[in-house]
Amino acid sequence: MAFKNLKEITPQKVAAQLKKGEALHLLDVREPGEWAEGHIAGAKHIPLGQLVERQQELDPAQETIVICRSGSRSGLACELLGEKGFNVVNMTGGLSAWTDKLVRD
Repeated sequence: MAFKNLKEITPQKVAAQLKKGEALHLLDVREPGEWAEGHIAGAKHIPLGQLVERQQELDPAQETIVICRSGSRSGLACELLGEKGFNVVNMTGGLSAWTDKLVRD
């Protein structure tokens, strides 16, 4: 699989858009233990390994920002979803580069 996702966004830009009250569709593809340690409020959680079987939970026409810890798994998720016609954007740097608050539930 050759990485060919064209759309990327920085964590700082995502945080700024959320602070402005923009309604973003966020997809976190990290593992359950990572999710429990903290995630962005309002993000949907589908671990990368479950993405293919749970893709029907996502709207292909809606822009979805995909998140992981470093930007690598989210890049793979973007490629998988992009090949299926989804409108996806990879958050470069992942939550390792996130400086805003995270929530735990």
